[in-house]
Amino acid sequence: MSTPTPLRSFIGGFGLSLPVHALLLLNGNVFGISGFFHRAVKGNLEALAGVSGLFAGGLVIGILEGSKQAVLGLEMRQVLFSGFLVGLGTKMSNGCTSGHMVCGLSRLSKRSIAATVTFLSTAAVTARLLHGSTLNASNPSWDWNLGSTGKKLIALQAIPLMISAFLYFCNDKQKPKPDDASPKEPNVLARRATYFNNGFNFALALSLSNLIDPIKVLTFLLLPIHSAFDPSLAFLAMGALPTSIILYAFFRGKQRPILGGLWAIPTGGKIDMKLLTGAALFGVGWGISGVCPGPGLVNFGRAITSGSDVRPLAGWLSAVAVGGLLG
Repeated sequence: MSTPTPLRSFIGGFGLSLPVHALLLLNGNVFGISGFFHRAVKGNLEALAGVSGLFAGGLVIGILEGSKQAVLGLEMRQVLFSGFLVGLGTKMSNGCTSGHMVCGLSRLSKRSIAATVTFLSTAAVTARLLHGSTLNASNPSWDWNLGSTGKKLIALQAIPLMISAFLYFCNDKQKPKPDDASPKEPNVLARRATYFNNGFNFALALSLSNLIDPIKVLTFLLLPIHSAFDPSLAFLAMGALPTSIILYAFFRGKQRPILGGLWAIPTGGKIDMKLLTGAALFGVGWGISGVCPGPGLVNFGRAITSGSDVRPLAGWLSAVAVGGLLG
């Protein structure tokens, strides 16, 4: 039985928007976790720093929360198939829930809107077919408390937020003159630190929002037509999307990364069969396990700390890597 946690999920969703915007301002990059993962597999050090931050956040969460079931007791072949589809699909569609649903929708990207509608649809159908008869009715009594762990997660988020503010204000004075169209020389170490720092921050917000709990994900994907439906992730969206839209629309500055380098935020892009097919495959993989790239990395870190579910999560991430290499 899943108990709705509207307050935790809403505040966690709001917290997700902050590292997303920090990475945009400081590095000029989209906070797309599947992109981090696929580039890290190929040796990109900035992406590896982002992945490491998410993993490190999971280690801390494991200390705070202990062990929790992260793969719903699926058979290993189901875990591997889910991971493969997530890897292949996110590579083909260039995004997952963070890159398309949070970052893309905040820019009102038509490409991301199409991808999000597609993967939510296939995830909902898959979750209904595979889990609709096994998940119990949700608790009619909603939990409006943060709990001691929730309060600790919020307090911990202050640390990476202060680090982001420090990097911003210390480097803001070095911005190029308005008539200088050339990009600043990238501050390599600071950019990598920004990836790690905001990956860590994002992990804390993911845990607070309960997106790392596959039962929360799957019971949300069952939609209100099912007795097991848990609306918590709708509150996550209410916390994340309006904030992200406002920050991108009014507070993205002059579109020059504070820490140098190129402004790499995509504009336009066509909606084609590769995008839609990839998004559909990702949705099926997500609907099988209730795990997408960010929660997978965070849960792996938590599993290392707590000593549970290490093997299936390692297998899932390995399958994501293989799918990405083939995509």
